[in-house]
Amino acid sequence: MSDNFLQKPFRFGSVFSGAGLQATDLGNSISNHIELIIFTRYGEHRHNSNFGCEIWELDFELIVSESLWEEKFRRSLLKSISAYESRIDRVDVEIHITEVENVYPLRRITEIKKKVDISVRGIIKTTGEKYFFNIALFLSPLST
Repeated sequence: MSDNFLQKPFRFGSVFSGAGLQATDLGNSISNHIELIIFTRYGEHRHNSNFGCEIWELDFELIVSESLWEEKFRRSLLKSISAYESRIDRVDVEIHITEVENVYPLRRITEIKKKVDISVRGIIKTTGEKYFFNIALFLSPLST
């Protein structure tokens, strides 16, 4: 595997000016790849319809039980990370869903969203270092 990792987003202006793409470290590269897995819907990847995760199907699902929703998403993400991110081992995924309320008094609008906190832990295979990734997503805008 190559030791050259690229920063995202790509800055193509620097390529056209001859500077090339900006490099990043292994941990950042793993995080970028996990983000790609999270933000890719099953079937969206042209050459591998199994790449991605189930959050896009779950986003529009009526959440009857938050714990069941969290577990279904956790298993989907764990399966995808284990299959497609081979640079980390002993992967553990935690999912927590909460409601966030934003009030806009001037517009007389209250907006309720589901916030999903995602944490991924593991061990980087080549170095033995602990790896940690955390991101928060907002789903289901509900406005009044």
